[in-house]
Amino acid sequence: MTDEIEKLKMHSPDLTQDNIAKIRALFPGCVTEAAGEDGAPTLKVDFDQLRQELSDSIVEGPQERYHLDWPGKRQALITANAPIAKTLRPVREESVDFDTTQNLFIEGDNLEALKLLQETYLGKVKMIYIDPPYNTGNDFVYDDDFSESSAEFLERSNQKDEAGNRLVANTQANGRMHSDWLSMMRSRIGLAKNLMQADGIIMISIDDNETHNLRKICDDVFGAENFIDNIIWKKRYGGGAKEKHLVSIHEYVLMYARDIGAVANLYVPLTDAQIERYYKIQDEHFEEKGPFRTHPLEAMKSFEDRPNLRFSVTAPDGSEVWPKRQWRWSKDRMEQAVSAGEVYFQKLKDGAWSLSSKQYLKAPDGETRASKFFSIIDGVYGQHGTNEILDILGNTQVFPFAKPSELVRKLVELITFEDRAGIVLDFFAGSGSTAQAVVQQNAIDGGRRSFIQVQIPEKLDETGLSSKVAAKFCQEHGFPLFVSEITKERIRRAGAKILEGETHPDWNKDVGFRVLKIDSSNMADVYYTPDATTQADLLARVDNIKPDRTPEDLLFQVLLDWGVDLTLPITRETIHNKTVFFVAGTALAACFDNGVDETLVKDLAARAPMRVVFKDTGFKDDATKINVKQIFKSLSPDTDVKAI
Repeated sequence: MTDEIEKLKMHSPDLTQDNIAKIRALFPGCVTEAAGEDGAPTLKVDFDQLRQELSDSIVEGPQERYHLDWPGKRQALITANAPIAKTLRPVREESVDFDTTQNLFIEGDNLEALKLLQETYLGKVKMIYIDPPYNTGNDFVYDDDFSESSAEFLERSNQKDEAGNRLVANTQANGRMHSDWLSMMRSRIGLAKNLMQADGIIMISIDDNETHNLRKICDDVFGAENFIDNIIWKKRYGGGAKEKHLVSIHEYVLMYARDIGAVANLYVPLTDAQIERYYKIQDEHFEEKGPFRTHPLEAMKSFEDRPNLRFSVTAPDGSEVWPKRQWRWSKDRMEQAVSAGEVYFQKLKDGAWSLSSKQYLKAPDGETRASKFFSIIDGVYGQHGTNEILDILGNTQVFPFAKPSELVRKLVELITFEDRAGIVLDFFAGSGSTAQAVVQQNAIDGGRRSFIQVQIPEKLDETGLSSKVAAKFCQEHGFPLFVSEITKERIRRAGAKILEGETHPDWNKDVGFRVLKIDSSNMADVYYTPDATTQADLLARVDNIKPDRTPEDLLFQVLLDWGVDLTLPITRETIHNKTVFFVAGTALAACFDNGVDETLVKDLAARAPMRVVFKDTGFKDDATKINVKQIFKSLSPDTDVKAI
């Protein structure tokens, strides 16, 4: 047994190997050893044996079957599962309230972001809302280069991307309109599912170009049984002069659950208009319950004919009231309700009595009643999103088709109504509407929701009206010419604007966000073969950290690798002239300085952190490095000790 400090792996999870491990747990005989691409033995699935295990349900060979397929699907799945040697680098100067906020803004390719978040946020996201490219032929899709092998992809992903190479125009001339779009969406939705809670829900804005294919993708990822609804959003209230056939005024919000059996009933608060319309009658005997609405106690014709529901009820004037057909309640239940004042007697113009049940505005627990959500959203239009951007960014139309934050806010309220908490992820952040929606809803009800926004730094090409306006905006404010820069500025200004208005007294006023940028690994690249490596090269690589990386860069790569929440509070202390980071108190301690001696190690062990990490080349001498694990084993045996 060795006391050598275990090394952190410093790359995203290999999801293919994770899936093989799951198959091995279910069918041990179906996983065997085989030679990998480098000739070394690795675990592989014996699909012939797996087919035998599933012989009662497998669809064999070329038989016709119902499924969605397209050129590039297999490679899209391989690409999604391949690990990447990337990291997230914190950028304090672009963040807002870096040390206290619970929100994240990740700048980079969303496929890479989803991979990097797999361990830290596995099963932790309550809601996902995305507004991806609609594949109209004029927008863009991410160029994941699905023609290359997984090994080639992995090699490429370890190198820095050139700006602009990850987006390609998906026009008719491309010849792969649907295939490219399907590959892009399938890989990302598959990874996103892993991040969702058991009762998590994903909501995807889409129009008629791809709604049929999106349904099939989601059926493939989540299972058709987890489909909830396809909400219709009435995006405009008029127009249509340019339409050739019908006046199209709607889009969709597709809605799936991770596990529909774990999802409780979904409600939203009653609006003032609903209360005014339905809860009109005040009960003088139960004023504390508020006004009530009524529901007829006469059974509808669709009710099963039951003779025991035909009986008379004594009205306030002593007369006997009989139903035209039958009541909805039994005699015992009716008598109990009349005695408790739960039945509303109303005398009609012809002198007859009408009986209804009372539903008070205040539920028995004292809370105001909620309402079910309707599958058609009206009253929030696309123009509202445009006007919102003009208002926030100072009459600058940089996002001409931004989703109204009010539309997203309604969805956030629906999914998080019960707990008023949870992580809301948007990996097609675009204009930043989701971030504003989450903050706005917290300001309304005092909730503790947080957001994770992901946006690629798409370069502005300065062509077209909106791009020229956006480029001018960036130049005026000293920003690089990237869409993500405008997104961050929109979120900053929206947060400040929300703070100026009336807010819930229990709200923590978190309008901040930590900016994290995807970059190559902090670890130095080694591309030399042994026969081409000189002694000088080896000495130059004694320190395995890239020279341009800061200790805080290293800390965040450790947080990713260890699966630690990226929004936890971080403090730094100087101990024995060394900088030590502490994450959430004792959740993690990290020192990346050189010259670490046993005195510092013992002081850290005395604090009994859950985890501690050092730089592999940072110890004063070999003796200290050898003794680290023994020191912690003696003073803090439960601490997990690792090195980078």
